[in-house]
Amino acid sequence: MKALLRIFRPSRKLVLIVAGVVLLGGVSGGAALYIGKDRILGPSATMTNGMACTDVSLVTIKKQDHVWIRKYIKTEPTDGMTRVKTALRVAKAVYEAQKPDLVQVVVLDANGPTLRSDIRGRAIGADVVYIPNPDPVVESLDGKTYTARYYDGAAAANGLFFGERVDLPDDEITTLNASFKDVSDCVDPIAVASTEGGEGGAKAKGKGKEEKSAEGEGGEKAEGEAAHAASGGH
Repeated sequence: MKALLRIFRPSRKLVLIVAGVVLLGGVSGGAALYIGKDRILGPSATMTNGMACTDVSLVTIKKQDHVWIRKYIKTEPTDGMTRVKTALRVAKAVYEAQKPDLVQVVVLDANGPTLRSDIRGRAIGADVVYIPNPDPVVESLDGKTYTARYYDGAAAANGLFFGERVDLPDDEITTLNASFKDVSDCVDPIAVASTEGGEGGAKAKGKGKEEKSAEGEGGEKAEGEAAHAASGGH
């Protein structure tokens, strides 16, 4: 038995190597707890790009030579800065896909209202307006490319937000836009339903067509609403 133990007895060098690996693993784990995982592994996708979202409705306003798009989206409960990051990301995605003159993205809570007549005031958790070429498209923006604002409080059970309204300064908006690693749009439930086929998908598609166009008299009304929101009023 003693001879057998001598055969399988690890060398001193091997013991030191194993002990060093265990010690390094313990130090790394402790460092992650003390410093924070994000500072070692980098920020999470949510911190960088905002979070996943779902389309609620989209309004396209065509007036003379201008095309304005207003997009309503919803997210699961999160903090105000993440909501505004999500809105900025989606605004860039919409612009890259359609190249309108103005994009407005309005972020609602998952439990918030879905009718446009009810989407105002504290139902709006974040609001971003993007004008890529800010010639006097909206005079009230004073030539700004972006405006971005949000309520810093969480939403109540009815989807209304509390807390103070925060208007992001231009330099912070620029920094957020430069940090995006992915510019993706929200999930479109109408498109998802249409891929499933059947009567339900057809109904959803028909409803989507009704919501996605605002021209003529309705377009003029929607344009007035967009200008009002862009100037800071909800």
